[in-house]
Amino acid sequence: MEPSARFRAEILRRHPGTPQYSRVLERRSSHDDLIDHLVRSTALQRGEAARVVLDVLAYFDESTEDFVRRRHRELQSGGAVNAEIFERIAAELPHRAVAPPELSLRQLRRIVYG
Repeated sequence: MEPSARFRAEILRRHPGTPQYSRVLERRSSHDDLIDHLVRSTALQRGEAARVVLDVLAYFDESTEDFVRRRHRELQSGGAVNAEIFERIAAELPHRAVAPPELSLRQLRRIVYG
C-alpha cells in the first residue's frame, strides 16, 4: 500500500464517522509534503501533523450551509438565543476564507430550520 493510501486508511480508522475527513481525503491524493514540512518545522509528530492538516482542510472545505448549522449548534449550546445567534453568524460569514454571498437573517434561519 502506498504511503498516501496508508495515511487515508489510518485517518479513517482512527476517526470513524467524520465525513469532513472523508471528503478531504477523497479530493486530494497526498498531503505528505505538507505533513513532512510540519514535522520538520514544529514539534509535532507525524500523526499529529496529519491531523492538523486534515482539520485545516476540513475547516476550509465546509460549505456555507454546514458552517451555519455548526455555528448555530455551538452558539445555542453556549446559551445564546436565536436572535443573537443569527446576527453573529451573519457577521462571521464575510470573514470566512471564501466568503459566500451576503445572506439575510431569514435565509440563515431557513438553512438551520428548513
